[in-house]
Amino acid sequence: MSEKTYVEDVDRSIYDFRYEEKDYYRVDEGLTQAIVEQISREKGDPEWMTEFRKKSLEIYNEMRVPDWGPSIEGLDMEHIVTYVKPKTKMHADWEEVPQEIKDTFERLGIPQAERESLAGVGAQYDSELVYHNVREEVAAMGVIYTDLESAMHGPYGEMIHEHFMKLVPPRDHKFAALHGAVWSGGSFVYVPPGVTVEIPLQSYFRLNAPGAGQFEHTLIIVDEGADLHFIEGCSAPKYNVANLHAGCVELFVGKNARLRYSTIENWSKNMYNLNTKRAIVEEGGKMEWVSGSFGSHVSYLYPMTILKGDNSRMEYTGITFAGEGQNLDTGMKVVHTGKNTTSVVNAKSISKSGGISTFRSAVVVQKNAAGAKSAVDCSSLMLDEFSQSDTIPAMDVRTKDAQIGHEAKIGRISDDAVFYLMSRGISEEDARAMIVSGFADTVSKELPLEYAVEMNNLIRLEMKGSIG
Repeated sequence: MSEKTYVEDVDRSIYDFRYEEKDYYRVDEGLTQAIVEQISREKGDPEWMTEFRKKSLEIYNEMRVPDWGPSIEGLDMEHIVTYVKPKTKMHADWEEVPQEIKDTFERLGIPQAERESLAGVGAQYDSELVYHNVREEVAAMGVIYTDLESAMHGPYGEMIHEHFMKLVPPRDHKFAALHGAVWSGGSFVYVPPGVTVEIPLQSYFRLNAPGAGQFEHTLIIVDEGADLHFIEGCSAPKYNVANLHAGCVELFVGKNARLRYSTIENWSKNMYNLNTKRAIVEEGGKMEWVSGSFGSHVSYLYPMTILKGDNSRMEYTGITFAGEGQNLDTGMKVVHTGKNTTSVVNAKSISKSGGISTFRSAVVVQKNAAGAKSAVDCSSLMLDEFSQSDTIPAMDVRTKDAQIGHEAKIGRISDDAVFYLMSRGISEEDARAMIVSGFADTVSKELPLEYAVEMNNLIRLEMKGSIG
């Protein structure tokens, strides 16, 4: 996607967009049992899910908001709409998607990316998927890629029941309980044993309604010896009211299987991004996280990996860019329970114009995890004297047979480097953007080419202050 594509989307979505009431159905603002039951009826939930929602609401009402991290005082659930349904059903043919929705996604490169480089695409607009499709050759291998709700009502219902919110139970934290009560949309992926999906699957989430929340649930099961790359993209236009994203991602990586989960988040800066992601990895399996966080007013985002099986591995590569008015609290957590498990973390953060970037890491090594190895490396780049960058590592090691390391660096752009580039005919603005892109190179090189280009475009726009 070109930089022009993004500028057009920013201009129209942030400043000129009007959300017409006739285009959607929505529940009332706030969070009550009546609203939860209304959502459940709208979705046609099985009885077990209806009861799950009600119990999650009870837990939500019992739990307190976290008393650490960035303030979320500006988020008032009494003024958040938890369910907004576009007045269209889900389609497998892009041409059948309503034109105004199609226009939004096409400016973001969907479905062009599907035709060129993806095995399948799901596109969610507010609370519902409006498009879902998978290539015939991928489906012929037994790969299931569909919306979670269709899977729940179909032949995979028992599998959904067995796995849904088992890795992230509602009691995990207050916003996990909120998710359990009002979740809607999301994707279900099952990759059979021994199957390698050569090109990625992608889900794209667009929250377009002002004052609304998006609560999609992504559930992926990669069976023994299988291999998958899944890409998640997120965006929203800017409004002068708070929006909320409290999705949930649960990933099950089987014996000797591999899953790469890549995310590019470009939420608008009125968004509270309180997302929860968690993976469990069996013997010999590998979990790879690639994360780019560029948007939201406040973020709490810490993908967690449980290395359950012996010789299981995890790699995390991430970058966070905090600009004016942003307080992004990101990081990761890994729990080593199997023997000879390995985790490698390479995290980078950038802050400018008073933005606050905090990296939190937690490495837990259980007493039976003999031979565990973990290396955490986080680097921060501050672009002015007004910005802030912090690193908060935590390590809980309960065996002597482990190798654990943590390294943190904080720095600024070198004036000499800027001068050198300017002496070669490059403007100061472009020189600084080039240096920042180089700083982020460890992340961009882990992405498919078109997504690396997307990330670099976002960095350039952030450097110019063009993103809302």
